[in-house]
Amino acid sequence: MRYQIHFLKDSPRICLWLWMFAILFLGCKPGNEQASSILVYCAAGMKPVLEQVAQTYQKEYGTRIDLQYGGSGTLLSNLRVAKQGDLYIAADRSYIEEAKNFGLVAETQPLAYIKPVIAVAKGNPLQIDKLNDLYDEGIKLAIANPDAASIGRLTKKMFIETGQWQKLQSNVFVQMPTVNEVANAIKLGTIGVGIIWDATANQYDELEVVQIPEFEKYAKNITIGMLNSSTQVTEALKFMRFLSARNEGLKVFDQLGYKPVEGDMWEENPRILFYSGGVNRLAVDGTINAFEEREGVKVDRVYNGCGILVSQMKAGQHPDAYLSCDVSFMTQVADRFEGITDVSNTKIVIAVQKGNPKNIQNLKDLAQSDLQLGVCNHDQSALGALTKKLLESQGIWEDVYKNVRSQTPTADLLVNQIRTGSLDAVVVYEANIAQVRDKLDVVVLTEKEATALQNFGISANSQHQYLVKRLFQFITSTKSREHYVENGFTWIYNDPHAFQP
Repeated sequence: MRYQIHFLKDSPRICLWLWMFAILFLGCKPGNEQASSILVYCAAGMKPVLEQVAQTYQKEYGTRIDLQYGGSGTLLSNLRVAKQGDLYIAADRSYIEEAKNFGLVAETQPLAYIKPVIAVAKGNPLQIDKLNDLYDEGIKLAIANPDAASIGRLTKKMFIETGQWQKLQSNVFVQMPTVNEVANAIKLGTIGVGIIWDATANQYDELEVVQIPEFEKYAKNITIGMLNSSTQVTEALKFMRFLSARNEGLKVFDQLGYKPVEGDMWEENPRILFYSGGVNRLAVDGTINAFEEREGVKVDRVYNGCGILVSQMKAGQHPDAYLSCDVSFMTQVADRFEGITDVSNTKIVIAVQKGNPKNIQNLKDLAQSDLQLGVCNHDQSALGALTKKLLESQGIWEDVYKNVRSQTPTADLLVNQIRTGSLDAVVVYEANIAQVRDKLDVVVLTEKEATALQNFGISANSQHQYLVKRLFQFITSTKSREHYVENGFTWIYNDPHAFQP
């Protein structure tokens, strides 16, 4: 040991050389003694993109991307048996949906669009220019195996729908496992024509594409899915974000002839700004914590009265997402958000001291003399605005307002005040008192106006729309739903396709 210390102390150049050797040849970075790796199952048609992006990612972040290629269907079959790996890229989203149904996939992300085309050798020696030419005598046609590759399954689907599948079969000379093998066969001249993806054809200078109008409606979405078998979820999701970023992976898709989705902007450690009415905090905060940990991102949360939040937005603030206290406040900024979706509702109630010493039975009792009442500010809070509207509908706003001793921007402040005994009654949401129900008495209101509807919107200008869509999926998950109900909300969201990435 003494010799080693002496050697290192007196040989800084050798130390530096060894350090550089570790970085350049062993794939290590300072502070990272062993590079990690993730396993990606990738549809063969995406091989040119993934090889380039994986190399860039490993060089930049030190994580090795192990790629296993095959037809989308073959890969899915393998996944069902092996139940190992981190990510699955399919040429057709339908395979991802199947993987979801099998319990294999969690988060998903679209990458690019592709469509089927007829491919022939350069110069089109067979003079094929329309669909019916595929049925001519002497045509040697190659297709991908319908049971193995997405383009194969789509080919069968297209011709079954036109009633020509059996007729086509007479000229099918060979079925191949992947789209790349079909393209290579045309390139080598072993067959004359094949049905492949347009993006695959773009990889071969020796091929020519015949555009078929009947194929236009069959465009598909290349999609990546996060596998439930992953043992390194955060790292895998990070690569998924890199691959699907418009300033990183999607640029490569575009350069290699695919039509990419717009995608998010790449940031290694992205932050999203989340505005939420204060009533939602107990229902969603734990869920957001779990999302941050899983995704390796930061969600900056601003909980406040919706009146204050809307004023901030109108003054120029731009949250990535907004979860309202009530639809009436989402409506005021609806032009800033896309796909506004209802999530839950909660009742407006009167909370009183235990035993209800003032004998409050309804809204009109709030006008009785010598009552210390707390309400939310109607300019700052959705609840305050709804309370005022509710009392005005009963013609008792002025009479009740005389008893107001506390006006707050959020109802949690009112709950604290009544618990300390400084108020006799407060008008709050049922969700505000879910955790202290045993310490207060509650007067349930039956008026139809005594309900607030919470909804969610994603900013049309967000640079991280797909990331926020995954946050929404987290918030509307089964586990999150249970948390909502525990905290005094009624769950109403029932659209599994809303904000689907």
